[in-house]
Amino acid sequence: MSAEPIMEPVMTQVDPIDLLNAIEQASPMPIRPEYIEGTVIVPPQPNDHHNDGAFELAVQFFNAGFELAGMGNGYRAANKDGGTMALLIPDFYVRRRKASELDESYRRTHKGWYPVDMIALVGEVTSSNHWTDTGPKLRTYAAAGVSVYVLINRETRTAHCYTTPVLPDEDPTKAYYDDEAKVDLGDPLPLPAPYPTLDTAPFLKD
Repeated sequence: MSAEPIMEPVMTQVDPIDLLNAIEQASPMPIRPEYIEGTVIVPPQPNDHHNDGAFELAVQFFNAGFELAGMGNGYRAANKDGGTMALLIPDFYVRRRKASELDESYRRTHKGWYPVDMIALVGEVTSSNHWTDTGPKLRTYAAAGVSVYVLINRETRTAHCYTTPVLPDEDPTKAYYDDEAKVDLGDPLPLPAPYPTLDTAPFLKD
């Protein structure tokens, strides 16, 4: 996958949700754009190995008893003023709770996006847009207060577990994770309790 993601700056008066809907409707092929750090990002279509690996990680969580592990849904993070900070579609995640009536009401109000506070753990597997997952997405998940960020970086052939999100001021682009565990792909990746240690061997097929 060599294509670079399409990136478009967002005018502040436009609701990012409406802009993403318009981009999806105008596209001649199915796409899932995201909104991160004031920019619309249309990532390259992931190949089967990317999707298969992400699915295997989600299954590991499910088999360890985390029945709210999943893939595919979109999540909205809000600024303190209630405006949209980010619209994210993780490769896999573990939710804190099943969707309540309030969560479903939020999703309807925000045209298909659940609140990001439903997520306890989030994961990304890099494609050719590895810089997105290692920079803007990392900062955005930290700014949104997601406790654990698991990153499979196929560019560097490493796996990472980031914990302890920090937002030093009101600027989400300055957010970061204070702690990191890092292993080579193929080695087990330790996660904080109560999560399982992840087998990263499926990504050695690259």
